Amino acid sequence: MNKKADVVIVGTGVAGLFSALNLPDDKEIIMITKADAQSSDSFLAQGGICVLRDEQDYDSYFEDTMRAGHYENRKESVDIMIRSSGKIIEDLVGYGVEFEKDGEAFAYTREGAHSRPRILFHADVTGKEITSKLLARVREKNNVTIYEYTTMTDILEENGKCAGITVKTKSGEESSIYADYTILASGGIGGLYQHSTNFPHLTGDALEVAKKHHIRLEHLDYVQIHPTTLYSEKPGRRFLISESVRGEGALLYNKNMERFVDELLPRDVVTRAIREQMEKDGTNFVWLSMAPIEKETILSHFPNIYEHCLEEGYDVTKECIPVVPAQHYFMGGIWVDKNSHTSMPQLFAVGETSCNGVHGANRLASNSLLESLVFAKRAANLIKEQWCLEKEQAV
Repeated sequence: MNKKADVVIVGTGVAGLFSALNLPDDKEIIMITKADAQSSDSFLAQGGICVLRDEQDYDSYFEDTMRAGHYENRKESVDIMIRSSGKIIEDLVGYGVEFEKDGEAFAYTREGAHSRPRILFHADVTGKEITSKLLARVREKNNVTIYEYTTMTDILEENGKCAGITVKTKSGEESSIYADYTILASGGIGGLYQHSTNFPHLTGDALEVAKKHHIRLEHLDYVQIHPTTLYSEKPGRRFLISESVRGEGALLYNKNMERFVDELLPRDVVTRAIREQMEKDGTNFVWLSMAPIEKETILSHFPNIYEHCLEEGYDVTKECIPVVPAQHYFMGGIWVDKNSHTSMPQLFAVGETSCNGVHGANRLASNSLLESLVFAKRAANLIKEQWCLEKEQAV
């Protein structure tokens, strides 16, 4: 059965959810997701979310982001993200998101390539904390309908404009969802890789659709490999060992238990060093030691990592764990402008699906959640502006 909505959103990660929350309550919104609503990479984010701590932090935050991205970042987008960060955190707290506190003030942690601690976190499940709270708020809205196990198969194009999407359900039923505006927030491409931290159903569907309709794409070769995932010979998604572990002092060792790299260098640099060391040692992994971190900090800041490693037979408070690089994040995607608008009228893209240039050639740790939220809100705001303009023109 075909459906009609004011906006259709593909994806239920933070980008899709925040888009929905920033759209008017009197507009009909349909959201679809390829699996269940919780199975987005946003839920998996461990480390945290960056925020501009004060005006004195601006220059170093900007430079850290640019340096990590090999100065291929779009400067305007980086500036927008950093200057919007404080308001985004206010929004999240307003939606019930809880961040670790040091007394009454926020507690901050640091990750690789950051010149100072500026990352807010919730234990080592920050993505789950943010995404679950946003999903709960979206489910409370009477104007939003979520269809799970529903896959976008194409977009509807009419007179060069996007008029909605076509979908297929788990049972194979096909239908069309017509909408005035469409927001693509369908995540990354990890499902295309043998070793990835992503959910396997994230296979870059929106990119294929965009290519078919000659929608502008950008930097499809910009794929980030995370240096530290728990080594396993089991098939399936790789378990991420957050970069904030190294930010708190964890060290990398070769087979002779010797350090071989500065653990706080950008991800691509650390990844390269690990691969070179594995080749030199003739091993399938290197060792990560959390011994420099106090046990109380491990249990309070990294409880999820501690428990998962314990299930795999490793007690991180007493022994090293084997780690290996794996595909983690996609910096390229569907080209968008500063308001997340694609090259096709009425079509927007947000989150990992999009490429607004913030990350350049290599994403700075903990910028992904922030970037997704900032530019999802900008997409929603532009759609609201266009509705207001249409209303004025009608009068």
